[in-house]
Amino acid sequence: MSIEDTLKHQIILAAQKRYGQTLDAVEFQTTRKDFVGDLTVVIFPLLRVIKGNPVEIGTAIGDFLTQNVPEIKGFNVVKGFLNLSFEDAYFINTFDAVADYSHYGWAEPNGETVMVEYSSPNTNKPLHLGHIRNNLLGFSVSEILKASGKTVYKTQIINDRGIHICKSMWAWQHFGNGQTPLSTGLKGDKLVGNYYVIFDQKYKEQVRELVAQGHSEEDAAKQAPSLQQAQELLRLWEAGDAEVVALWSEMNQWVYDGFETTYRKLGVDFDQNYYESNTYLLGKEHIQEGLEKGVFYQKEDGSVWCDLTQDGLDHKLVLRSDGTSVYMTQDIGTAIQRSIDYPKVTGMTYTVGNEQDYHFKVLFLILGKLGYPWAKHLYHLSYGMVDLPSGKMKSREGTVVDADDLIHEMQETAREIAQGLGKIDDLAPEEKTKLFEQIGLGALKYYILKVDPKKRILFDPEESVDFQGNTGPFIQYTYARIQSIGRKAQGLVLPDYDQTLDLHDKERSVLKLLKGFPEKIQEAALHYSPALIANYTYELVKEFNSFYQNVPILTAEIGPETTFRVALSQAVADVIKTSCSLLGMEVPERM
Repeated sequence: MSIEDTLKHQIILAAQKRYGQTLDAVEFQTTRKDFVGDLTVVIFPLLRVIKGNPVEIGTAIGDFLTQNVPEIKGFNVVKGFLNLSFEDAYFINTFDAVADYSHYGWAEPNGETVMVEYSSPNTNKPLHLGHIRNNLLGFSVSEILKASGKTVYKTQIINDRGIHICKSMWAWQHFGNGQTPLSTGLKGDKLVGNYYVIFDQKYKEQVRELVAQGHSEEDAAKQAPSLQQAQELLRLWEAGDAEVVALWSEMNQWVYDGFETTYRKLGVDFDQNYYESNTYLLGKEHIQEGLEKGVFYQKEDGSVWCDLTQDGLDHKLVLRSDGTSVYMTQDIGTAIQRSIDYPKVTGMTYTVGNEQDYHFKVLFLILGKLGYPWAKHLYHLSYGMVDLPSGKMKSREGTVVDADDLIHEMQETAREIAQGLGKIDDLAPEEKTKLFEQIGLGALKYYILKVDPKKRILFDPEESVDFQGNTGPFIQYTYARIQSIGRKAQGLVLPDYDQTLDLHDKERSVLKLLKGFPEKIQEAALHYSPALIANYTYELVKEFNSFYQNVPILTAEIGPETTFRVALSQAVADVIKTSCSLLGMEVPERM
């Protein structure tokens, strides 16, 4: 039985004995830093049952708990908050009860299976900074959901068809001179992205020429030969033209290979890839089923709609008058197909920017109206944009921040800062290279994930690699510092400690944070928020460093407290490593 369960039982007993009342629930919260105590009982909700002054009621319950719960050594009441202080023996027992902190915090499988979709790029350009936030969020949420007890399948849908890839194909046909990734030494996604930029340049030139000849801007935008020829490529692809399909397949494969290289650098992976070229026709049969059920209605022109006005939205097109799909049609079909492919999946999470908030509201509503029970367990992991100090990114103009370039820049920044600190001179060259990769990627991941997903980010690469403050390198450095303590402790004969040990306030603070880690994982899973894990880790690291600076760990005189402090330090390191793994970060043994 947990201490909270014990206290709840005793508080209910106190209410019966002292007030003759029966309580249904008791609310606990972590004691605020400006109060003295380890756990707080919120008295205000009890006033619905127990009438009286909250301070007097809190004092009476505190007296009862002190007399009947051995773990309680004292209490104080501040307004409607009963702050309980625990005996040192309770903290030591709680610490010792966890045999292996390297697996601490992970819950037993709970039987739930979910799918998380993230990345979902277009095959006309490399991954960029916006994709990095998407990938880091999706991967981290997947890992957190796993740690909370769920089985998780990670997936992406690659947008490999449509006018965007045909624009790159047109530019390659006209200006490529047979270039390939092998002949140019470029990653395939970069090569295809370059031709997408070339298309945009040529298209704008043609529009300007047509306007100069007297065409309106609207007509010129439609009549530009490059656009019309790209549209013809799309028509030929949909008709199965062998030559066009072959070029499409070849250029897309260049991009797939390029994406895979970036994913490996970024440390993310997928269990299943879906491709829009296979899914874009999905959904039509479900539209017909929806018509028969009365979920949809058909207009005179043949188009099919869903009336969502009763849900506070509007009328949504799900099939055009010519019978062709819209994105909503495809997304309906893809969601249903995934439920068929993975029948154990009870919920899906879509990691997509907040500009698509409305789209997913509509999608989830429609799937519910179609009668799929898992529709109520669909979640849109909506996130804000990532900006740089230099401003917004534009793919067509070639001004995006390329993901590979940013990863390289982060590693170089880590190299410059780490070498400037002069703490790695004794490492071998290959160890340094690995360390710079860990620091650079750790800085990038932590800086992005420590922010609530819904908030917009202004990303500053140099600030993110700072070795002080709420940064990835600060957390990694603390882990490496603890590993150094462990190496120094090896070979020492350390005596046992027991419950009679007197804890320092700093030790108690660290122990309280460690105790809260499993609950923090569950909270982060509930809210789909890696930021909760990131900021918990920062608080733990801050608290440990305060302990390290104020309490001697390894001293000339070895005693039971030495053994406890070494064990406590290693437990902190294990939790740091676990929490960083949930963020997709690696931690170096030396730094």
